[in-house]
Amino acid sequence: MLEIRIHGRGGQGAVSTGQIMAIAAFHDKKESQSFPIFGVERSGAPVQAFVRISDKKINLRSQVYHPKIVLVLEPSLIEVVDVTQGLLKDGLVIINSDKPAKDFKLNCKVETIDATSIAMKVFGRPIVNTLMIGAFAKITNLLSKESLKKAMDEKFLYSKGKKISDLNKKAIEEIMGQK
Repeated sequence: MLEIRIHGRGGQGAVSTGQIMAIAAFHDKKESQSFPIFGVERSGAPVQAFVRISDKKINLRSQVYHPKIVLVLEPSLIEVVDVTQGLLKDGLVIINSDKPAKDFKLNCKVETIDATSIAMKVFGRPIVNTLMIGAFAKITNLLSKESLKKAMDEKFLYSKGKKISDLNKKAIEEIMGQK
């Protein structure tokens, strides 16, 4: 079972990130869970969401304490939150940043993606959550592009409309490549 923790700021889409990842995993014929942890946080406050993906039934219902992968939607969180807390020894942290991975002095493997710049190109706004999901899928090969596109439709088509769903699918194409 793969356990993932997502760090973001309130309003940045960390909860939606987890939901979309779980939906995509389901479309890839995997078991999945997604859930957030937050209290009375306001917009901009640190938020965490969790995802579990497995080939077998998931019976665990606790928060994720020892993730294998951590996604960081906002790099400034690294200075206020220990994003590596509980990370497995061979774990990976994927950070939205225009800085190279070697600039982050974390005791783990780090990958960076400049999701903000790509988001500005695709959305005209710094909406990075979809791009970070795409980066996760590209780096890990754990979610297919097709399942991610289906998940975008499920999450956005009826609630936000075709334009938003299509923009999010375009973001997935942008980050994963047009193969």
